[in-house]
Amino acid sequence: MGFNHNDHYHPLLLDQLPPGPGVALDVGCGSGRFARRLAATGMHVEAIDRSGPMIDLAGAAGSPGPGTISYRRADVATEKLPEGAYDFISCLASLHHVPFDTVTRLRDALVPGGVLAVLGLGRPSTPADYVRALVASPVNALARVVVHAGDRLNGGVDPLPAAPVVETFPPMNRIRRDAARLLPGSKLRNLLFYRYLLVYRRPEDDHSM
Repeated sequence: MGFNHNDHYHPLLLDQLPPGPGVALDVGCGSGRFARRLAATGMHVEAIDRSGPMIDLAGAAGSPGPGTISYRRADVATEKLPEGAYDFISCLASLHHVPFDTVTRLRDALVPGGVLAVLGLGRPSTPADYVRALVASPVNALARVVVHAGDRLNGGVDPLPAAPVVETFPPMNRIRRDAARLLPGSKLRNLLFYRYLLVYRRPEDDHSM
């Protein structure tokens, strides 16, 4: 069934964009869906993924404009990122593939006023987390049925190769603690469909590069 949790939250992520088109880095771009959404807003996007097949697939789709997209195979945990280069950095369901403290490298790659937006996955660790997961299960099942029915009515969809998946997620209490320590002033919000949103805005007066 075609309901995609990450795609569902694209509009929420786009709401975090700072003013102006600027330059974006999309970490773990997969098939390039969100990179293309960024380019459609006018952003000039650098999209990276450590999977060669996914980079090939994303590159074949081109860019909708008016912004541009450059794709390259790279591992954000080891890639040397330029400091103070990006107005927006997105990380969709990819942070759990690398050590969490990788966020410090992403933080330092932002321009003053730039935004890091992480759509991440974590294991429940508080009663509220478990309640949210319990509520999400039937809603998720309904959403999958609705999307599947819509796809059938519209002739179906061509399946895309799946991006590599890691099923081991850190607990939410550790994510909250590390986010507060490494990204002071960041905001972490639990979402319904097995995701959290972590947003960090680099202070405008932070020119320590």
